Amino acid sequence: MNRPETTTAPPTASRRWLVLVAAFLGWMFDGMEMGIFPLIARPALIEMHPHLNGADLEKLVGLWNGRFNAGFLLGAAAGGLVFGWLGDRIGRVRAMALSILTYSLFTGAAYFAQQPWHLMALRFVAALGMGGEWSLGVALVMEVWPERLRPILAGVIGAAANVGFVLIALVALAFPVRPDSWRWLLLVGVLPALLTFFIRLFVPESERWKHATATARSRPLHEIFSRALLPRTLLAIAFASIALIATWGAVQWMALWADKLAGAGNPQAKAYTQVLAALGAIVGCLLGAWLGGRLGRRLAYFLLCLSSLASGSFLFRGVNDYGAVFLLMAFVVGVCTASFYGWLPLYLPELFPTRVRATGQGLSFNFGRIFAAAGALQMGALMQTFHGDYARAGATIVLIYVLGLVLIWLAPETKGKPLPE
Repeated sequence: MNRPETTTAPPTASRRWLVLVAAFLGWMFDGMEMGIFPLIARPALIEMHPHLNGADLEKLVGLWNGRFNAGFLLGAAAGGLVFGWLGDRIGRVRAMALSILTYSLFTGAAYFAQQPWHLMALRFVAALGMGGEWSLGVALVMEVWPERLRPILAGVIGAAANVGFVLIALVALAFPVRPDSWRWLLLVGVLPALLTFFIRLFVPESERWKHATATARSRPLHEIFSRALLPRTLLAIAFASIALIATWGAVQWMALWADKLAGAGNPQAKAYTQVLAALGAIVGCLLGAWLGGRLGRRLAYFLLCLSSLASGSFLFRGVNDYGAVFLLMAFVVGVCTASFYGWLPLYLPELFPTRVRATGQGLSFNFGRIFAAAGALQMGALMQTFHGDYARAGATIVLIYVLGLVLIWLAPETKGKPLPE
């Protein structure tokens, strides 16, 4: 049963803004870290295997890029559970600082990688922190800011990662990433470690969390799989999985596809593609959250699935060359497919009570990454089946949105309701 929206004195404006800035920067740097690998994967593999070229090189790139993505997704899934649990036990702020420190230090450590499996292993560990930061930042913001602002705040938090994508892509445009220069980009990934000092010194803890854990013992894992919450947990996993499978199984390959279509003479093609896709994603995150606030959570998700299916199918089935149309569609697909990452921060916190919110939404979002890891590996398998044809493989993966068109109508509508206590 829902209780009144406010159980403690509302936080001051300055405290709310400190929380929002910390969560925004944490997720922005998270996005920057995620954006590094699409830029370095191909150059790194070429540098590590200089004897390969042609079809053999494409097979290697497809195989290892699928493994890199799968390693990231599995690590993020585990991190969402571990750090979400920590957030419900020791507090949102302390756990968020630990998550950011984890992903920044281990991304930087990949500078020293000598083999593809070194990159995959370090990306897995870094992803533990990335997966944890999302659930903690979202829980903290939604618990501190008033209900009427949740849609716009969800959009802002969702857009933050794509701001990071744009920033790292702009760096790559200024300093093209080639087989002899890819390592330096990983050192940029160490910068977020500085954010942890700001978080620990200035960011206030959630009073909702303090109140909830003071009045009832927190047993987050037990509760989210209890009879009362299990249906919501399973639906939340499904909604996140659909978005993540398509993103990591198809959309994240656009930069590699652009690199192949443009050829070695245009090493900046992948960066231009990533910039436009990320700019579209910023718009999409704001749009997805806005639609959820205006139309209701269920109708919004249905429309997001429909538009993502249509745009993705057009890109992968109708575009064959790198050029203006390709770049335009990279932007449009970015808008549509990233809109879920504005919708999910709005909807998932509304499904779980405060004492288990970080664990519930963290597990739901990041458990979806386990299925997305399978999708990323499947994309690698499809690439081999389709002889390196990114378009045919991508067109197959985006059909997952059909499932979302159906499942959303089984979920509760939460528009206009307070966060469950």
